[in-house]
Amino acid sequence: MNQIASKDAFSRQVFGHDMRQQFAACYPEKPQVLDHNMAANKLLTLESLAKLGTALPKASVEYNPGDLPVGIDPKDVPDNGMSIADTILMIENSASWAVLKNIEQVPEYGALLLSLLAEIKPILESKTGKMLRPQGFIFVSSPNAMTPYHFDPEHNILLQLRGEKTMTVFPAGDERFAPASAHESYHTGGPRNLVWQDSFAEQGKAYPLTSGKAIFVPVMAPHFVKNGPESSISLSITWRSDWSFAEADARAFNHLLRGWGMNPDAPGRFPEQNKAKALSWRVLRKLHLVN
Repeated sequence: MNQIASKDAFSRQVFGHDMRQQFAACYPEKPQVLDHNMAANKLLTLESLAKLGTALPKASVEYNPGDLPVGIDPKDVPDNGMSIADTILMIENSASWAVLKNIEQVPEYGALLLSLLAEIKPILESKTGKMLRPQGFIFVSSPNAMTPYHFDPEHNILLQLRGEKTMTVFPAGDERFAPASAHESYHTGGPRNLVWQDSFAEQGKAYPLTSGKAIFVPVMAPHFVKNGPESSISLSITWRSDWSFAEADARAFNHLLRGWGMNPDAPGRFPEQNKAKALSWRVLRKLHLVN
């Protein structure tokens, strides 16, 4: 991958003073559009991303047709019939959507991820503690492609680099949009896609994103993404915290309790720590009594 590395790729600050103030005001529980100064970067051209997609393990690459409905079961998503490299290189006309996961597995991209997170690390650690498990994801989308309704377990900032898209976000922790059963299933090995209802359409908040804009998305906030009329490249920088792991483990413990016929309360959102349920789940896992 050395041929696609840029010597000055990380020399410019991407998040300015105003952005960092905005981030400090919204983190960790409020979606917020932010500004970024991500300059053109040789690591993020279509040609470089096609090489990255080929270099990553198969488990770290996902791609499919982009003309999907807002709600779809993962097992019903069809193959687009192309390789990941061709999907990316022909993204303008391939009617597809692709994500390259855990880009930090390639050193140059790991350096890019950590350089971005370093700019906001003091802010996030002052609120949710040590930054854990930094990960990066790159999304390449054809015109009008749809990323179906889902949620994610990470704290996430999505930087729009090319083209435009609209992310519609729903309140995290609101069981109208993601019931307890969906959380518990996900944290015990189930899919992240959620069941969509047309009645949700008017209840989410749409955030238009153009090049130079980013959005912070709270942990497990349901959302879907509709690409604009041009092809798009987005970079998602994510991290976990002790709080996010505790929420996940408490959800898994609730799944166990529900299997015993109980009706447990949902874990609390930040700043509640959910320590008792999280510790119970971790003890059971350490004793190999649960998977």
